[in-house]
Amino acid sequence: MMAWLSVALLAVPLLGALLLLLAPHRLRPLLHTYGLTLSGLTLALAVLMAATFDYSRGARPQFEVDQAWIPGLGLRFHLGVDGISLPLIVLTALLTFLCFVYLCWGAARRGFVGARPRALVFTLLVLEVGMIGTFLALDLLLFFVFFEIVLIPMYFLIGIWGGEGRRAASVKFILYTLLGSVVMLLGLLLVWAQTGTLDIEALSAAHGAGIARSVQIVAFVAIGIGLAVKTPMWPLHTWLPDAHTEAPTVGSVLLAGVLLKMGTYGFARIAIPILPEGAMAVAPWLGTFAVVGIIYGALACLAQRDLKRMIAYSSVGHMGFVLLGFATLTPVGINGALFANVAHGLITGLLFFLAGAIKDRYHTADMPSLGGGMLATLPRLGSVLTFASIASLGLPGLAGFWGEMLALFGAFQPANGLPRALFVTYMAIGGLGAVLTAAYFLVMLSRVTHGRPRMDEREGVTPDERPVVPLGSTARRSATATLEPPPRPEPYSGQNKPPSATEPSTPPDHAAPSGDDAYLEDAGPLSGGMPSDHVRPSSGDARLEDAGAVSGGPLPGGAQRVTGAPGQQAPDDIRSYELLAWTPLVALILLFGLWPGLLLSLTTPAVQTLLGAVS
Repeated sequence: MMAWLSVALLAVPLLGALLLLLAPHRLRPLLHTYGLTLSGLTLALAVLMAATFDYSRGARPQFEVDQAWIPGLGLRFHLGVDGISLPLIVLTALLTFLCFVYLCWGAARRGFVGARPRALVFTLLVLEVGMIGTFLALDLLLFFVFFEIVLIPMYFLIGIWGGEGRRAASVKFILYTLLGSVVMLLGLLLVWAQTGTLDIEALSAAHGAGIARSVQIVAFVAIGIGLAVKTPMWPLHTWLPDAHTEAPTVGSVLLAGVLLKMGTYGFARIAIPILPEGAMAVAPWLGTFAVVGIIYGALACLAQRDLKRMIAYSSVGHMGFVLLGFATLTPVGINGALFANVAHGLITGLLFFLAGAIKDRYHTADMPSLGGGMLATLPRLGSVLTFASIASLGLPGLAGFWGEMLALFGAFQPANGLPRALFVTYMAIGGLGAVLTAAYFLVMLSRVTHGRPRMDEREGVTPDERPVVPLGSTARRSATATLEPPPRPEPYSGQNKPPSATEPSTPPDHAAPSGDDAYLEDAGPLSGGMPSDHVRPSSGDARLEDAGAVSGGPLPGGAQRVTGAPGQQAPDDIRSYELLAWTPLVALILLFGLWPGLLLSLTTPAVQTLLGAVS
């Protein structure tokens, strides 16, 4: 009845991307709202799908579209949604929309959108098509097509808008994932050769009937390798830290929040239900790689200096818990894996947003160079970083706890036919990994958010600890003055003129744009223009601002400036566009942490059907 929703979820971003190719000049003035509008419409469709979903039939595909695609080969354009795929579709639409919110109003838009804004919007829309299509596909070849579509836009997202090492990181990403996909395709074709169909719904209902056990093992290994590269599973993870470190903020958010979930989703949608005997044979090995990944990821995080790289390695550990849940082949374990999938997308997406915000302010993600004391200098940003970190380490009452706890509980009582003693050992090792996860996040917080800020000392300027009083000026609410006159700069006179907007005292990022950048400045939020609260004060306010920057003068609320270079402004705390992008993630982390049954009640019927032959 509502089958058009499945097609609309793909059609809206796809048509939006095509229009950017067909009418680039007409749409150029609308770029600041174009991507935001289309991703918002896609999110609205996803929410409508969740609202009209029949939760009493969560095990059966709904909103189905089943049309002939290539009749000569028996291929069909088969789409549908069940309790496993619905949360991931909504998560994908939400994160894509929040990425456009971040780009449309963020200061980061100058670096990522100021160059090739149309190309970036096009890339993100095509990426959304591939991500949502992967979770909608109910045909093996269609699944593979959507699974591969995401690689090209992500390659360009890293390679064009990434950091200094973007070229090497993007090449490494594409080589690893393409090679894994080739192996997976061989496994899918082996299934087709044995059964004569590529329909996922029919193959899942058959539970491996007609496929010999030896063939199932070979097919499971081949498909599993392709999925493990995308997950990523140790030791096929080495592309991930470089990709995350060099990717722009929106690229890291979508890579961690959605693309990694495509690999784990493939285990639940294809590998386990279609090849149950192969899954039973390979499960102990899958559990071994999972727990090694948990420990390895945690130890690697303890050794990192770069914040983004540490979060990237944390994904290796968290995905290890997801794979361990799948390896148990029990409803409890797989429910935990699916829950951890969604929780990781929310929490790690928020962490990468925060890492991008920190790098935007400090121009580095090196934790020792940040100097610590963020709770004193940027209390709101430091508080949200603390919240996201304790959610990721699995604090009870937040979303990160339930998935990992259920995965470990599933390992305590694995499926019949699996060696219980071995899986209990996996549970103990996973518990140690949870302790190490808490350790590296607490070490990170001690380096970044706690302690006394040391940035002033690094610049060779002694922090000014004199008491402050707020100025009466309403033009700039953040202006403050010390009770004693600062030693420098000297009062302005006829020979000592106040700095102009083009002199070195003005940060380079705040200089007026020219050429194409000037056009983008006028175009609106996507242009890279500075928000109104970044306007530099003039006259007396400018003198006071510079005086505070030189002397290490305090910020509002008693926070000390974190830079000592003359004329350099202190970083802002949470900005309005960041608040808009982060609030939904914080709310959902709290919601699923306090009410896990909301998600578990959706996945449980589908998991029980998925495990029909195994259990």
